[in-house]
Amino acid sequence: MRKSRILIVDDELSNVHILQHLLHDAHTLLVARNGEQALELAARNPPDLILLDIVMPGMDGFEVCERLKADTRTQEIPVIFLTANSSVADEERGLSLGAIDYISKPFSPGIVRLRVSNHLQLKHQRDLLNELSNRDGLTGLANRRRFDEFFYDEWRRARRSGAPLSLVLMDVDHFKNYNDNYGHGQGDNCLRKVAQALADKTPRATDLAARYGGEEFVLALAQTDANGALKMAEQCRAAIESLGEAHDYSSAGPVVTVSVGALTCAPQEHPNITVEGMLKQVDDNLYAAKHAGRNRVVASLLAPA
Repeated sequence: MRKSRILIVDDELSNVHILQHLLHDAHTLLVARNGEQALELAARNPPDLILLDIVMPGMDGFEVCERLKADTRTQEIPVIFLTANSSVADEERGLSLGAIDYISKPFSPGIVRLRVSNHLQLKHQRDLLNELSNRDGLTGLANRRRFDEFFYDEWRRARRSGAPLSLVLMDVDHFKNYNDNYGHGQGDNCLRKVAQALADKTPRATDLAARYGGEEFVLALAQTDANGALKMAEQCRAAIESLGEAHDYSSAGPVVTVSVGALTCAPQEHPNITVEGMLKQVDDNLYAAKHAGRNRVVASLLAPA
């Protein structure tokens, strides 16, 4: 079982050393000496818990907490404030910004360990519930709810950064015929194998493979241009065909295949396009792939407006 990761944010080395001494045996510790460094570390590789000093030069703990809670990458990380001058007003302000607790200085070893342990346990339970609620029960891929959340977040990020964003939408060819003739149990096994093939092709944290509904699957590919999207779409199509799952009731071939639509857009260059508009266009590409004979990829690029 991996150790929980804790980010300690304090400009005073003596405080950092005390916390390291108290927590290093049971946890993996990261250290930031100021607010800017804390935000960078938390966004790059989010920890399980942040211990955050309030009084620091430059950006104080309140501002750091506010920024953490405003960023979708870090807003779910629990924050415990560290303070030597806790007042009711300060505690109320910190809790209103999203902190979950306070630890007073000078540190009491037992209190530090217990509060950290209790909040990590709650965090792990919450993470497990979120994981279960975001997974498709049949295939183990992300479900439609998780896809919508992920794609909207990446859309907003791409709109800010100017990076390209790609979608790949696919449908198992003649799956109704497969179910009708091989049975729903075999159909479920088929979908699981398709899902595993897609999961194997999307190892990057910036990619998401999801079951979109029924026999439809979707890939959200952040920071992926049109060439990358076409390559990924074709690799997935070929991987599923190479599974060699017999399908004697398909006009597309003797084995299970997929029809695939792909679309790439730089949202910053398209102020009038919406998430829904992009999904509609990739669905049109999927329809075109089916109309052209199935077991193929139809891809397009939205040119700058």
